[in-house]
Amino acid sequence: MDSLLKHMVDMTGHRDHTMLDISVIAAVQELAAAVQTRVLSLYNVAGQLHVRVRASIEAGAGARVHDALDSAVPGAPLSSYPELAACLAARETSAEAVAPDGTRTLWLPIWFGDKADTCLEIVREAPFPAQTIHTVAGIVGVYRNFQNLLDYSERDSLTGLLNRKTFEDQLARMLQCPCEPEPPQPGQPERRQHHEEEKQWLAVVDVDHFKLVNDTFGHLYGDEVLILIANQLQASFRAQDRVFRFGGEEFVVLLRATTLENARRIIDRFRTNVESYDFPQVGRVTVSVGFVSISPFDSPVVTLGHADQALYFAKTHGRNQACHYNELVEQGLLQTVASNDTAEFF
Repeated sequence: MDSLLKHMVDMTGHRDHTMLDISVIAAVQELAAAVQTRVLSLYNVAGQLHVRVRASIEAGAGARVHDALDSAVPGAPLSSYPELAACLAARETSAEAVAPDGTRTLWLPIWFGDKADTCLEIVREAPFPAQTIHTVAGIVGVYRNFQNLLDYSERDSLTGLLNRKTFEDQLARMLQCPCEPEPPQPGQPERRQHHEEEKQWLAVVDVDHFKLVNDTFGHLYGDEVLILIANQLQASFRAQDRVFRFGGEEFVVLLRATTLENARRIIDRFRTNVESYDFPQVGRVTVSVGFVSISPFDSPVVTLGHADQALYFAKTHGRNQACHYNELVEQGLLQTVASNDTAEFF
């Protein structure tokens, strides 16, 4: 009982999804005497569910986070987990499989209404005692409730996208991950990289002439435009990318591990999707985009500032276009602006 209470206190003390995942698998691993416990993410890619490992712990080892979203590969298809697939299809709360060597695997989907995008997987060398399943089910309930609270605190109330505070945290994490062999020389633009090199990208999106939309049609239609553009953002970008509402009519996207050519293609796909969409009452709406590669040698102030410069160039040179900061600098169309890295930007 003391161990259970300790784990419950630990779980409820976190305000971060990653640490919550670590806490729940540590608790379940100990209380179920498991060989392995994992948090699985369920992604819908082109209408098909895929499974990825988000965090895991094994007997005798510490818990670790799998930053699987850095890969464009969607993970294993759900069909690789037939028992879990049947469980999800029937909207059931658990599924179990027995391997030829007697090892038991228990899956516990985390349901929010009729949707489950997270699942706990617990592996034991022996059958699961009824009391263990009961205890673990209680932990799963607490985990689900805290996931829901964290989701609510991380989301923009109008669009349902991730909010600005969440963007700050995720950008800071990306900047802590080295992805370049050496920093660029002072005063020199970033060198052109091989076209196949995968990098992280930050894109800033702004709705063109949004004030005119509000002034002409009213704020209710303006809000509807923002909601519909948020839907287009979610539909146009990949499952591993992260989309945020930054404020007002401005949105931000963090694109994970992709080439410049692919980043440009994805961003322009979104831009053209918006351009071709028929917005109720309003009609045609366009967006401008500025994007930049993310370097661990730059601060959040500098990184977002560069994307903003590219966005400003797009807005002042015709709108309804996507501009790449590094290319604008190389072409002499933009000059790098010195920035105070210690400024309170966020």
